Amino acid sequence: MVDRVTRFTKVADLAGAAKLKGKRGIEFAGDVLDLLPRKYLDRNVAGRFADFAPGDAVALIATVTEAKTHKMRQRKGSMLTATIVDADGTKAGLVFFNTYVAGDLKPGTTALFMGTLGYYKGQLQLAHPSYSFITDTDIYPGEVIPIYPVMKGVNDLNMAQVVRYLLDCWDDPDPVPAEILHAHGLVSEHEAYRMIHRPIDKVEPHRGRRRLRYDEALVVQTALAARRAAYDRETSTPRRPREGGLLAAFDARLPFELTAGQREVGERIAQDMAGERPMHRLLQGEVGSGKTIVALRAMLAAVDSGAQAALLAPTEVLAGQHDRSIRAMLGELAEGGMLGGAEHGTKVALLTGSMSKAARERALLGIVTGEAGIVIGTHALIQQGVDFDDLGLVVVDEQHRFGVEQRDALRGKATHPPHVLVMTATPIPRTVAMTVFGDMETSALTQLPAGRAPIVSHVVPAAKAGWLQRTWQRLAEEVAAGHQGYVVCPRIGDDDEGDAQAAYGDDDGEESEKRPLHGVVQTLEQLRAEPALAGVRLEMLHGRMPAEEKDAVMQAFGRGEIDVLVSTTVIEVGVDVPNATAMVILDADRFGISQLHQLRGRVGRGSAGGLCLLVTDAEAGQTYERLEAVAATTDGFELADLDLSLRREGDILGANQSGRRTQLRLLRLSHPKDVELIEAARDDATRLIAEDPDLSGHPALKAMLARRLDDEQAAFLERG
Repeated sequence: MVDRVTRFTKVADLAGAAKLKGKRGIEFAGDVLDLLPRKYLDRNVAGRFADFAPGDAVALIATVTEAKTHKMRQRKGSMLTATIVDADGTKAGLVFFNTYVAGDLKPGTTALFMGTLGYYKGQLQLAHPSYSFITDTDIYPGEVIPIYPVMKGVNDLNMAQVVRYLLDCWDDPDPVPAEILHAHGLVSEHEAYRMIHRPIDKVEPHRGRRRLRYDEALVVQTALAARRAAYDRETSTPRRPREGGLLAAFDARLPFELTAGQREVGERIAQDMAGERPMHRLLQGEVGSGKTIVALRAMLAAVDSGAQAALLAPTEVLAGQHDRSIRAMLGELAEGGMLGGAEHGTKVALLTGSMSKAARERALLGIVTGEAGIVIGTHALIQQGVDFDDLGLVVVDEQHRFGVEQRDALRGKATHPPHVLVMTATPIPRTVAMTVFGDMETSALTQLPAGRAPIVSHVVPAAKAGWLQRTWQRLAEEVAAGHQGYVVCPRIGDDDEGDAQAAYGDDDGEESEKRPLHGVVQTLEQLRAEPALAGVRLEMLHGRMPAEEKDAVMQAFGRGEIDVLVSTTVIEVGVDVPNATAMVILDADRFGISQLHQLRGRVGRGSAGGLCLLVTDAEAGQTYERLEAVAATTDGFELADLDLSLRREGDILGANQSGRRTQLRLLRLSHPKDVELIEAARDDATRLIAEDPDLSGHPALKAMLARRLDDEQAAFLERG
């Protein structure tokens, strides 16, 4: 017998098997079965040449009307020429050089032909096509015929023969318990592959794929359930704020009322942190919904309990922004032990890679002694030599920019497992949250703080010169009214080609001229020469500037010394300048929906509202419609669902990075039927892990997890 993990060389003596080895990553027997047909042909409908153009790869069923062999004049050997006819009666010639197949291709026989369509002397022709006879029921037993991805040197007959052999002799145990299959009306794994590769009718491939989609969901959900169970086995130190302490003092000095959502999420976090099981909570918040306040209150609760809190930010710009905003919100509460500091105050420490040696040493001393209750930093926090006195809470901002190893490195600096709060300003569709963040409790902030005026967005066709001119006039009007703005470009533009932040490109299949994307350097020069912006103070910001220069620019912008900041997406998250009311995004079609929503969230953070102008060369098609959708709503959750429906789930387990095929090849997170499978798999996985934590009683399922979810993919799963 040949099981699915047998090295493929063991079946290489089978006709066609040797050709398959190494193609599309095929090394094991199971890899062949996982190479699914790309489409199916109805054997009762022969196919039409009219569906193809010269140069296309043709796959159709046709009938041979004549065939003859004769010697070639110009060289040695023989040549077979034949004529085939399609369902419409259209004829095409076949030609085979140095091949004797006259005994195979006889007039009146019907076969599946695959090759490149061309013309020869005014007639359609297939030169050296591959073919297989559909009358062979051992190869094609049903009314539909599978067509496989094109592989050099391998034809569909090779695939069909090897698949038939593997299915006939493969007796692997099914990884999914029989009672689960019965409960969901799923076929066995063996039957699923049979239905996909050797279907009897048109319905069977759908039933087979449904089983494989469930398997994909179960793999992910079982991994997440195991992680949740591991968290449940950990014990942490309860962190409760003391009465009349730092958190109470902060709440008393807040100049505004918390939203109902902030209060509710804050209570859930307080309950989590008061327990002995470490908190693992995802906080997703609409742009400008006040996540930082919620996180700060959790950090103050940790400090009240005698512990420290660390906030990990992905960039120095964002870390510096957090440091300034938290100090400003705390006021004298951030000056504990200092002259003028509050009685219940603490200290805030900032640690980044570009700090001077003296500043770094001061920060490290405050961290190791516990004097700094709140520690804010970049990747510098997880480096060796950074030791905490008692780390009780880890807050990760924009968690998708960190790997699990980085988060675990920070958690590992705690004496006991700390509570963990991860935040994202990118709203996540429910199915993605279940599939990627299923090991965490989730909370969402959808309500904007009181006094926030709405953001108005418009799409600006760049081809209309008057519209673009009006764009710069509107920006100047905002500055004249005492406000500030941003101009966002997709690249830096200092003669480099590798810094484009394009998320989509020409995603609707339309032909477009290759044009240079707007760069910060050139755009700054152009805007300084723009008459409408005469007198406007413009500066630039991008990721390749020295850290001190970036920080100086951001602080000057925050103080109102710069009117318009020409920037890359470095300002995408965390930058909070309430006086900024206008944003112009150049080449807006080069950004994804979520990224556009994030960028737009940098304006309208005060009481004056906001204006976002999306400039694009696109004039129609899906690209333009996508921008119109962004302009039509500021509901990030609605846009996240739209983004998922347009882009689908992508390589959610990071298979491209690991060099292996994606595990979500079939599962569609935006499809209602697949959502049902995900929910069912989540319940099944939770029950299986609860009853059998190490899956010792389900060795086939354990083997499937090990086979499909390697360490790198598991890390990507947690990273999201």
